[in-house]
Amino acid sequence: MTAQPEAPIRIEALPQHVGQDVTVEGWLTGVRSSGKIAFLQVRDGSGFVQAVVAASDVSESTFESARAVDQEAAVRIHGQVKADERAPSGVELTVTALDVVASGNTYPITPKEHGVDFLFDRRHLHVRHRRPWAMLRIRDVVERGIHDFFHEQGFLRFDSPLFMPTSVEGTTDLFEIDLFGEDTAYLAQSGQLYAEAGAMAFGKVYTFGPTFRAEKSKTRRHLLEFWMIEPEVAYLDHAGNMDLAEALVSYLAGRVLREADAELSILERDRTTLEATAKGGFARLTYAEAIDRLNEEGGDLALPYGEDFGAPHETFLGDLYDRPVFIEAWPTNIKPFYMQPFDDHPELAKCADMIAPEGYGEIVGGSERIHDLALLEARIKEHNLPQEAFAWYVDLRRHGSVPHSGFGMGLERLLAWFTGAKHLREVVPFPRMLTRMYP
Repeated sequence: MTAQPEAPIRIEALPQHVGQDVTVEGWLTGVRSSGKIAFLQVRDGSGFVQAVVAASDVSESTFESARAVDQEAAVRIHGQVKADERAPSGVELTVTALDVVASGNTYPITPKEHGVDFLFDRRHLHVRHRRPWAMLRIRDVVERGIHDFFHEQGFLRFDSPLFMPTSVEGTTDLFEIDLFGEDTAYLAQSGQLYAEAGAMAFGKVYTFGPTFRAEKSKTRRHLLEFWMIEPEVAYLDHAGNMDLAEALVSYLAGRVLREADAELSILERDRTTLEATAKGGFARLTYAEAIDRLNEEGGDLALPYGEDFGAPHETFLGDLYDRPVFIEAWPTNIKPFYMQPFDDHPELAKCADMIAPEGYGEIVGGSERIHDLALLEARIKEHNLPQEAFAWYVDLRRHGSVPHSGFGMGLERLLAWFTGAKHLREVVPFPRMLTRMYP
C-alpha cells in the first residue's frame, strides 16, 4: 500500500508541533546566509517563520538551493519544529529537505523603500507583504466579528440591492448606470431604506455590502467604493440606537485585541485607545455642546451654530477623549430628510455621529427614522426629492408604522482607526479611488 504524503502544517499552528517533523508549504520572503548556514524567511498566508538550513543537516545540492532560492519562490520545506523564544511566533524550523516548487523570477517589490504609487500599481503582489497582510487579516477578524455580533443579538442579515432608482440622502454624488438606453439607475450609496423595510418584516436586520460615492475627493478618508454595515431595528429609539452602535464598536475592538495581537504587533499599533474602547462608556455631547467646545477651545476651528463639521473639527472633538464620542441632536436642516425630530425641539434631529479618536473622524452615523406618514411626505417635498421614487418607502408608514432606528458604519474607516492606517486605501484589498482603478 502506498504511503500517504505528510499533510502540510500551517505556520500559525507550528507552536503546537514543537519537536515534531513537519512539512510547510509557502513562499520565500527573504534569505541570508553565513558560512555553512542559511536563514530562510517563509510565509504561507497564516504567518511567518524562519527556517534554518545547516550544511551539516542536508545534502550539498539542497544547501546550495537554499542559498540561491529567490524572493517569492514557492517552496515546500520539511523539517523539525524547534522552540525559540527570540522568534515572534516562538518557534523556528530546522530544515531537512527543501523543494523549490516555482521560481519567484525577478520579483519587483524588494526590501528597499518603494513609493506609494509603485506599491499600489503592484497591489496584486503587495498584499503578500507584512503590513498589508496584517491589515487585511484584521479586516477579516472585524468582518467575522460583525456577523457574530449581530447573530448573537438576534439580527437577520438582509441584503439590499446595489442598483438604486435614486439617491438615499438626496445628494448628487451618484454613479449613473445606463439601462440599455431605456432608463437610468444608480449604484447604491446605502442599503438603509431597504433595511427599514426589513425591520418592519423581521424586527432586527442588518445589511453588509459595498456602497459607492461619486465624490471627487482625494483625501485619506474617501474611497469611491467601500463597505457599509447598516442595522435597522423596529421599536428602537434614538438613545437605544446609540447604545447599539457603542456595543458593536466596543465588541469589535475587543475582538481585534483578542484575535489579532500578532497583526497589531506587526503594525506597531499602540493599543491604548482600543483597550479603552473595548470597555465602552463613550461620551455623548450634543451638537450645541460640541460647537461650544470648538468655539471656546478650538482656536481657528471656531464655527457658527448650524455649520457642519469638517475633518479638523472631528479630529479636535475626537481627541477630547480616549475612546469614541457621540455628537447628537444636530440641526435638522443639515441632516438627511428621514431623521426624526425631537418632539419638544423640532429644529433638532434625533441623530448622532460617532467620532473616533486619533484623527480618524466619523465612523458611525445614525438616527431614529421618521415614522409619521404626513411628516415624511412633507420632508420629501421640502428636499425636492422625486416622490415617485420614494413611494414604496413612504408606503411603509401606511401599514403598521412604528418608531425605528438604525445607523451606518463605514468598515474601512473603522479599520483605518483600528490598524492605525494613514489612508483608507491601505485597509481594502484593491482600492477604488478618483486616481486609481488599477489593478
